[in-house]
Amino acid sequence: MRKKILSLCLAGLMICGLAACGSSSSSDVSYIKKKGKLTVGITDFQPMDYKDSDGNWIGFDADMATQVAKDLGVDVEFVEIDWDNKILELKNKSIDCVWNGMTLTDEVTKSMNCTRAYCNNAQVVVVKSSDADKYKDVDSLKNLKFAVEEGSAGEKAAKANDLNYTSLSSQADTLMEVQSGTSDASIIDLLMAGAMVGDGTSYPDLTHTVELTTEKYGVGCRQNSDLTDYINQEFTKLYSDGTMETIAEKYGVQDALIPQDGSESGTES
Repeated sequence: MRKKILSLCLAGLMICGLAACGSSSSSDVSYIKKKGKLTVGITDFQPMDYKDSDGNWIGFDADMATQVAKDLGVDVEFVEIDWDNKILELKNKSIDCVWNGMTLTDEVTKSMNCTRAYCNNAQVVVVKSSDADKYKDVDSLKNLKFAVEEGSAGEKAAKANDLNYTSLSSQADTLMEVQSGTSDASIIDLLMAGAMVGDGTSYPDLTHTVELTTEKYGVGCRQNSDLTDYINQEFTKLYSDGTMETIAEKYGVQDALIPQDGSESGTES
């Protein structure tokens, strides 16, 4: 009888021990602190994430992620990902979050635990400046050949408007397609268009015309991740002390900022 009682007690202790281990390992914040770095999934997307002349990742999102990692007491690592595989990258723990001007679509908010929205954005059509007067509404776009980023909000907008398109690996690639004449137009984020097309940019002969959608950006973490709450707290603090606006002004996105007073429940799933 004593042996039976002892066996039951040991079994109970093992279950409790396993439960405790499970509880500990379920915390993404603890996991990130233990490995000593926050791994951020990104693409080349100016002005949010892009490389400077020394090969370092900079941009509004990159600088914000660096600040959050510093406050967490860890280093930051930026990993360039295939945008269409971002959800899989999170699940496989190849990255800890997606922080790359990510539109809070239904697919994203159902598959990730997302922060509150922090920036307003839109999907816009980019064409050669010499052709801009021809394209003022959706109907005028129907015969154009578009380039879009695979798995992006731009691709979704092309589908929604029944446009003819080819999917590429990045928004930057779609601009090269238009510049070279391989495609007639591209659909990219308004914030990127503001930084990369027009006078004084990398593509002075391109411009943006029709606005197809309006949307908001958020950071995506693994489902049920406590990292989401941590980043939300950081948003509130960094907005309140002016850090967020200072970084935004550095990259010209201050007008797109959404106030972070902590009153919104966010888009967490």
